[in-house]
Amino acid sequence: MTFPDTIRTLAEQVLEACRRAELRLTAAESCTGGLVLGALTSIAGSSDVVERGFVTYTNEAKTTMLGVAEDLFINHGAVSEEVARAMAEGALSNAEAQISVSVTGIAGPGGGTEEKPVGLVHMAAACDGRETLHARHVFDGGRDAVREQAVEAALRMLLDQSTS
Repeated sequence: MTFPDTIRTLAEQVLEACRRAELRLTAAESCTGGLVLGALTSIAGSSDVVERGFVTYTNEAKTTMLGVAEDLFINHGAVSEEVARAMAEGALSNAEAQISVSVTGIAGPGGGTEEKPVGLVHMAAACDGRETLHARHVFDGGRDAVREQAVEAALRMLLDQSTS
């Protein structure tokens, strides 16, 4: 698969930053379905940084694979800051990695509400010894556009977390 140049460049920068900091990386993805790790692993030699990934599309997968507490879904919904943070931190707990990113959102075309519209994406980046970062985005466009913008934002967040 070929990713846009912007995403490819960001992926290369994330990999290099993680190498310099001696960080292994993991990701927990929902609406992006593995595209963040796909972008990273499209770069030759990425296996020295990328440890594993979790595609957790359902709430049950988020709970069983990442340890996300069921009450977070009840109280905040799957697309929320709380779940994004729990996903990122759960990925670190379930991988031999020191940095992670999570993505949960509504890519569309259906599934949105007035409170949580199509294009809403929450993401978080966790790193050993650092505060977990969070970002909320509302991306424009159709499903593919939302997912592409989410991948780019997640890579930027990883880059910020790996160099802070």
